[in-house]
Amino acid sequence: MSDSFDALLSFMGLGGTVLWLIALLVFAMWTLILERLIFHRVGYRAFRHQLLEVWTTREDKSSWYARRIREAMLSRAGQAIDRNMALIKTLILLCPLFGLLGTVTGMIEVFTVLSVAGSGDVKPIAAGISRATIPTMAGMVAALSGVFAMTWLSRRAVREKALIQDQLDIGTG
Repeated sequence: MSDSFDALLSFMGLGGTVLWLIALLVFAMWTLILERLIFHRVGYRAFRHQLLEVWTTREDKSSWYARRIREAMLSRAGQAIDRNMALIKTLILLCPLFGLLGTVTGMIEVFTVLSVAGSGDVKPIAAGISRATIPTMAGMVAALSGVFAMTWLSRRAVREKALIQDQLDIGTG
């Protein structure tokens, strides 16, 4: 366990401060993704059941007033399903940008070493290039993992919205 932690700290040190920012971004992104997954597994079923129970116990399902209530119920369901989705998308988009920031800061370090020490010592230049490429890679990997999860969540959201709309249509007419 200690070796794994030491390896992680060593890797984070290679990427510089920006890599820690990417790690924080990934933690926030996956916390929100897990919240959405838990909501779809546990919370949404109870929410949908409650909405359907309220709708099916209504006697009037065809008047103008009933249609507005149905629209409000669908809107509430859509808001519950889409909660935090835009924030997750934003965090996914920020991951490669933070990686690019790491690239820029690493290249600044390379140019600083070149201006001070010249091109004779390759070791500091290699360290700067490493510091430039690791955050880029980490940002891209983080974004890809978020894209896969977001794709699944988006498909699930569309499916759930269509399902609740169909279930609330049963009693209309």
